[in-house]
Amino acid sequence: MQPAPTPVLGFAAFSGVGKTTLLCQLIPLLTLQHLRVGLIKHSHHNFQIDQPGKDSFRLREAGASTIMLVSSHRRAIITEFTPPQEPRLDEQLASMDTTQLDLILVEGFKAEAFPKIELHRPSLNKPLLYPNDPHIIAVASDGNCAVPSH
Repeated sequence: MQPAPTPVLGFAAFSGVGKTTLLCQLIPLLTLQHLRVGLIKHSHHNFQIDQPGKDSFRLREAGASTIMLVSSHRRAIITEFTPPQEPRLDEQLASMDTTQLDLILVEGFKAEAFPKIELHRPSLNKPLLYPNDPHIIAVASDGNCAVPSH
């Protein structure tokens, strides 16, 4: 019998609502319960994980498509998408080693079909996402918002 897949729970919201802030508070609470938590964060920006002058940066600049940095403490994989393409959550989950995880949290990927908690700040004057997304299982807000059941 195969083990059950690692549960995945997303946090969806417009930019500036506080997804990262909430996750930085939630993850320690989960780890106190002895849960091993993984996280996938979507970024709309081109980011650099390594720094100019470092060997990994130089090797990537030399043309390596994928670089794996490994030490006795951690592993990082940097993969270039050529041409640039919007990442899909299922592909990112498939590339993640979930054997040592009890839960995978996802920040972003709000248009994808998987269970999510919507974070909403009425003061930002953005619409709620849940009316158009049946995969939103709860709404967390710092204000009043009418949320009828699905």
